[in-house]
Amino acid sequence: MGVRSDYLAVADSAVALLKGPAVASKWAEPSALEDFSVGGLAFHLANQIFHVPQTTPSFGPAISLAENYARAAWVGKDASHEVNIGIRQRSENDATEGVSTLISQVEAALGEVRALIAEAPEDLVVHIERAGWDLTFDDFLTTRLMELVVHSDDLAVSVGVPTPPVPESAARTVVDLLSGIAVRRHGTTAVIRALSRAERAPSTIAAF
Repeated sequence: MGVRSDYLAVADSAVALLKGPAVASKWAEPSALEDFSVGGLAFHLANQIFHVPQTTPSFGPAISLAENYARAAWVGKDASHEVNIGIRQRSENDATEGVSTLISQVEAALGEVRALIAEAPEDLVVHIERAGWDLTFDDFLTTRLMELVVHSDDLAVSVGVPTPPVPESAARTVVDLLSGIAVRRHGTTAVIRALSRAERAPSTIAAF
């Protein structure tokens, strides 16, 4: 099933991380991300599961992954940009509901996602209402897979536990996605230098 099975595997590990005692014990403490509490970051991680059942089937046309990130208002913006402030505020507001609410909601949502993935045709196109455009279902899952991998690491670091392991195929998908975005933002030469020539490496090749 490719990205579909990878998404479910990483979502399972993210839910296990969210259910761990370290997250509950540090819920109100600052996370490793600027202006995010552990609870806010936990809800932001869970959103990568909540968002999947919120898509609706569409007739397209679907845009590419590259175009998706080219259009995204938050790409390349720092933590003080209004888009990123809004993302944090929504997650922080959700975090006031507490860890037990998060766990019950994310377990229910993951059940919905499993059913959706089991029934989704290979050529399914979905409308992303928050963005305003369409993606293939597998491309949308790729975007959520990347977010799950990145924010699972953020949350694990924040609460002092090991980062959940990622299946090799999932890791390859995420690295390919991030490197492609980095090349678009910084150029091929900058990325090659950062990976091969420390003495000429630019200060950053961050995808976002």
